[in-house]
Amino acid sequence: MALQAGIVGLPNVGKSTLFNAVSNSAKAQASNYRFCTIEPNVGLVDVPDIRISQLAELINPTRVVPTQLEIVDIAGLVKGASKGEGLGNKFLANIREVSAIIHVIRCFEDENVLREEGKINPIGDKDIIETELQLKDLDSVEKKMQRTEKMAKTDPKAKVELEVLQKCRAHLEDGKSIRSLDLSKDDYAAIADSFLLTAKPVMYVANVDEASMHTGNAYSEQLVQMAKQEGAEVIVMCNNIEAQISELEDADDKALFMEEYQMKEPALNRLIQTAYKLLKLETYFTAGVQEVRAWTIGSGWKAPQAASVIHTDFEKGFIKAEVIAFDDFIKYKSEAACRDNGKLRIEGKEYIVKDGDVMHFRFNV
Repeated sequence: MALQAGIVGLPNVGKSTLFNAVSNSAKAQASNYRFCTIEPNVGLVDVPDIRISQLAELINPTRVVPTQLEIVDIAGLVKGASKGEGLGNKFLANIREVSAIIHVIRCFEDENVLREEGKINPIGDKDIIETELQLKDLDSVEKKMQRTEKMAKTDPKAKVELEVLQKCRAHLEDGKSIRSLDLSKDDYAAIADSFLLTAKPVMYVANVDEASMHTGNAYSEQLVQMAKQEGAEVIVMCNNIEAQISELEDADDKALFMEEYQMKEPALNRLIQTAYKLLKLETYFTAGVQEVRAWTIGSGWKAPQAASVIHTDFEKGFIKAEVIAFDDFIKYKSEAACRDNGKLRIEGKEYIVKDGDVMHFRFNV
């Protein structure tokens, strides 16, 4: 899957520290000065999913392969980025290429960590970035409207596009992001080539101090209340602690560390799972003695599409899919038992794959 989630935020809020924690294939430099991250760092992170472990316990395969998510660490944005301030142009170009936004916001006091925006202000920080993205979108919309207005007089398709652009302009001028505008699927399709930044789904990370990692604090609570109004998710976590956990390679050391901090699991697990859902991704499994593997698909994909992520030939030569619901597999403990109990179904090309399905594809070469 080419979908990526991009980590954004003001400088020195903990973006690169978070990236270091989540990425298992790339490390970004986390330093206390502005614009430390210039080129976007891209890392792959395993998506935590207890279901793959449960399947592996039953099957005892030679190897277990989880699905992964691409995370991009993007340079810090400052006020005026929409006009090219700081690394604004680079930031905006990088964020345009991701499919969802993980917005890290500082919710801790520390005089040793530089901050040029004044007192700690989570909502104000959120608004700085949101405003810059809105201003850039407004510029994009107005330029597109200028090119579309003449064509709209004779082209019905251009007329529809212009009407959607007019809605977007009015919404942005009110200081609101496009994702909060009630646009239909067709409306979004009409303006898809505008690549509007504020149309992207967003989640927030409240980066708190160690003392607040379990309870949150007054700063993170502001963010939580704001996100409720938006219908967005907030993950409260201490990025520094998460980074320390991720650096421990020995499982026993990691367990002892989390026990010391009274953690059942890293907060990163929730963040990665939430980002996965934000991208409207789902998982199906293939399960055999050689390999138990998780595969990433888009929500609503049909069986041949799902087969294509294994190999394109699977989609081209698709005949049918053998499907077992995850809960049935766990209940009956094997493919053979599921078949004997009538829980193995044969599905065709129109079958919409459900999250957690255990599948085997039949196809012509």
